[in-house]
Amino acid sequence: MFNLEGTLAGYHRERLTLCSIGSHSALEVASGARAQGLRSLVVTERGREQTYSRHYARHLEAPARGCVDATLELEHFADILDDRTQQRLLDETVLFVPNRSFEVYLHQRYSYAEIEERMRVPFFGNRRLLRAEERDETDNQYALMDRAGIRSPRRLRSPDQIDGLVMVKAPHATVSFERAFFLARSEDEYTAASARLMESGTITAEGLRGAVIEEFALGPTINLNFFWSPLLGELELMGTDTRRQTNRDGFAGLPFRQAQDLADERVTLEEAGHIAATLTESMLEKAFAMGERFVRATQEVDGVGVIGPFALQCVIVSGPPKDFVVYDVSLRIPGSPGTRYTPYSAYRWGRDVSIGERIAMEIVWARDADRLAEVLT
Repeated sequence: MFNLEGTLAGYHRERLTLCSIGSHSALEVASGARAQGLRSLVVTERGREQTYSRHYARHLEAPARGCVDATLELEHFADILDDRTQQRLLDETVLFVPNRSFEVYLHQRYSYAEIEERMRVPFFGNRRLLRAEERDETDNQYALMDRAGIRSPRRLRSPDQIDGLVMVKAPHATVSFERAFFLARSEDEYTAASARLMESGTITAEGLRGAVIEEFALGPTINLNFFWSPLLGELELMGTDTRRQTNRDGFAGLPFRQAQDLADERVTLEEAGHIAATLTESMLEKAFAMGERFVRATQEVDGVGVIGPFALQCVIVSGPPKDFVVYDVSLRIPGSPGTRYTPYSAYRWGRDVSIGERIAMEIVWARDADRLAEVLT
């Protein structure tokens, strides 16, 4: 059984090492550690190590370069729960920063309960909230948004309720940690689109039965990347961004005539990257109010709530008045390192602060004030 206080008692506070899975946002964490004088370790999977062990490895000799101090190569990411690997991480005085890749790769082999219990190293953040991103979990993101009074797309119980454009989110048949999306305007369109996807092997009948059907919110997308500081008792907006997706962005760039020719082509909405995007200043107060309600809702669930970074992924609908509709929640470090290039962290700190560095700042403050147990679980 993991014991936070016991583990921290055995840690050398001057050797704290930020660690994450080598995917998603590992370089962001390593760079933040470097900026605040902490060490970094990236856990890699065989065949995916060169980014961290070579291209961004830290070199102290002149000219100083890179940000990754050490790597630990495993055959599979899920091997991180093996006893030998756990002991290696404890010996390295690791504070683990979970990202989405950690969740999806380990959840292919382990339940969330097993992940929470078998990880013997401290998490920066609330390890018990990671499961809330999954739609089939109790106290999931939908329940948290409902508790927080946050507007989200209307959810339909069955295809016969479709009375306008909807987004259907079903588990991908072959890539277990991804979802397959399709749009439909009626029950007939739902039936036809799902039949094509099952025929192509993209989804299964079982996956379709558990699919989420949501009213399609029409408007630009914006990710609100927040940081809740237990030490300061304050919510920060670290930055805002929007997604680039294949093949959706390809369709958006087509002339109308060519787009018509591809009207039956499925839109995949597969993540390709992020770009910085700013909000109108009149929306900021509404964004902060929504983020603070969400923090309180998570605290009501387990008494601890969210720690550090989280994101509310929104569509801004026209109204009037224009408003946020939250269609997804990230309860850990977001995947976009580009949020630092929006002005919001500089408005607060007088300079651009990345989410990776903000994590490291919180850890350093907690270490120096002997309050590490308040930011770790």
